[in-house]
Amino acid sequence: MTRFELASVRVTTAYALALLAVYLILTTLGPHAQQVAVSRMSTNVHNLGRGHLGTLIGSAFVNDGGALFFWLPGLVCLLALGELMWCGRGLLVTFAVGHIGATVIVAVGLVAAIETGFLPVSVARASDVGISYGAICVLGAFTAAVPARWRAAWVGWWLGAAVITTAGADFTAVGHVVALLLGIGLSFRSRPIASWSAVHLALLFVGVTYGYLLLAGASLMAPAGGLAGALIGLATNRPLAGGTRERVDVVAAGSPGR
Repeated sequence: MTRFELASVRVTTAYALALLAVYLILTTLGPHAQQVAVSRMSTNVHNLGRGHLGTLIGSAFVNDGGALFFWLPGLVCLLALGELMWCGRGLLVTFAVGHIGATVIVAVGLVAAIETGFLPVSVARASDVGISYGAICVLGAFTAAVPARWRAAWVGWWLGAAVITTAGADFTAVGHVVALLLGIGLSFRSRPIASWSAVHLALLFVGVTYGYLLLAGASLMAPAGGLAGALIGLATNRPLAGGTRERVDVVAAGSPGR
């Protein structure tokens, strides 16, 4: 990165340092401290129902999966590209919409499922911390940067992979689908990047790879779902594109010359 680009990712840098600091502190304090932090910061139905709304923010700084040094570089690349595209404020809004919005929507669904007996009451105390909802929302918001002719295939790929992954998974996978949809929705308000440099492309490659691993994990069916979604997207996009060109040609032909 150039010096200018490094100065343009202050939010990403600050967040990464905060995640690292919390991780090192909890690791130093030991497993019990980690369990307590995860329990208190979980955005589960139990905590939210007791009015612990601070978990909606605190949960974004705690993770219960460990291996931070393995996935943090991928997260940094994903967020850095978002910050270069939308500036710090845009990245914060996008991440917050995914992290908080998907959490609240999933919590409402869990309450309904528990009340109707579809899920056991124990789900209300399940651990729910980490950065995945916010990161997936940022990934979805990249839709605006994809060329228009490939945009439907891009959306189809990610939705197909995400939906397939939810089969047999816990509510977190459903949250990923919700966060992805929120990100895609936000992308309609985002401006596409003016020009792509080698740095942007490198960040995109690493960030998208990380996003896929976060979304699909080790699912063997996710690629099939993604491919099916991409093909559906291409099939539905071509008639729309053809219809648009035809309308433009008709208007142009019928317009009086000057």
